[in-house]
Amino acid sequence: MGIIIPLLLITFCCIIIWRAGDGFMTASEYIGRNLSDGVRGATINAIASSMPEVFTSLFFLFVLSDAEGFSGGIGTTAGSAIFNGMVIPAVAVLAVIGMKMTKKVHVSRKVLLRDGIALIIAELIFLILISGSSLHWYHGMLLMLVYVVYIIYMFASMKKSQRAALLETEEEAEENVFESSEEPQGPFFKGLVTFDLERIFIGNNKISGMRAWSLLLFSTLSIAMVCYFLVLACEWIGADTYSVAGLGEFNGLNIPVMFVALILASAASSFPDTIISVKDAKRGQYDDAISNALGSNIFDICFALGLPLFIFTIINGPIYMPPELVDLSSELRFLLWILTIVAVVIFTTGSYFGKSKSYLLLTMYVLFVLYIVGRGSGNEIAQSIADFLVSVVKFFRIG
Repeated sequence: MGIIIPLLLITFCCIIIWRAGDGFMTASEYIGRNLSDGVRGATINAIASSMPEVFTSLFFLFVLSDAEGFSGGIGTTAGSAIFNGMVIPAVAVLAVIGMKMTKKVHVSRKVLLRDGIALIIAELIFLILISGSSLHWYHGMLLMLVYVVYIIYMFASMKKSQRAALLETEEEAEENVFESSEEPQGPFFKGLVTFDLERIFIGNNKISGMRAWSLLLFSTLSIAMVCYFLVLACEWIGADTYSVAGLGEFNGLNIPVMFVALILASAASSFPDTIISVKDAKRGQYDDAISNALGSNIFDICFALGLPLFIFTIINGPIYMPPELVDLSSELRFLLWILTIVAVVIFTTGSYFGKSKSYLLLTMYVLFVLYIVGRGSGNEIAQSIADFLVSVVKFFRIG
């Protein structure tokens, strides 16, 4: 019973994040309708679908109010990054292949290399920055600046002729994309019951800038609220014992909250990314489907941790990390860096993305989950791998 209650709460959080993620997608598509394929996925879609990671990291830090809270944020973003880089592209590709829409998916190698190399660089910068025994406001600011540079580069990569053409056809694109795809939304009350935010804010009306931004804002607030309960559920699972008002005291697993966040919080917060990538793939926008996942990882690493760290240390002062937590965070970030390099190599090998690559990525994620479970349970093999990773980081003085 001690595990069932938080698992039920996490399931509830997944449903709300999923429904709010649908509203996010509708609003972000309209707001980013003038961006080219690949750029929209790596910027507008990535930011919108990564709001759960931002709020989860924020609540981990402010609810736990210590180094363990920051470790929960690291666990969420690290686990989410691995989920985004392996599970989401694989699921998106298998979805369109399974529906017989195509046998293979062709994705621009230029887009994959652009986002993949940017992600590898961002993770290396993070590994170097967040490596000492204390964390300060300027660490968070530097991480956010890395993302700002990435965003500037992304918009600069759009050709001038392409930007001009998109602006000239703005009205036509709006009409074709958003009017032709409208379906009767049904009663407003049904939208309230099913938490269908698009039905509530847009209904059968034509989408506009005001409606899109209202939908985006409310979706953000919904995700923010539910992420608090997601953090609470993870804290309960990781605790030795916890209390629930009106129900009494229950036993948790008594494991570091980082391990819980690595699997459960990261998977729950990645729901919007999964939905957006699958829907992009169904529409044949394969560049957006993959670049959304990779762009989300860059946002998670630089902003979803950078912003909470910046705000918390400005208010409360530096965070001091005990040696064992420094080793644990360095181990996970180095592992993430290695897996990201492997994933980018898989993405860019060959001209197509088919079943074989998808199953290979899913297998890698399963092995990662088994490793985390082994670390949480004290498995000797998993511990020996962890010791090796930490020793490599220390040898190169990365951490």
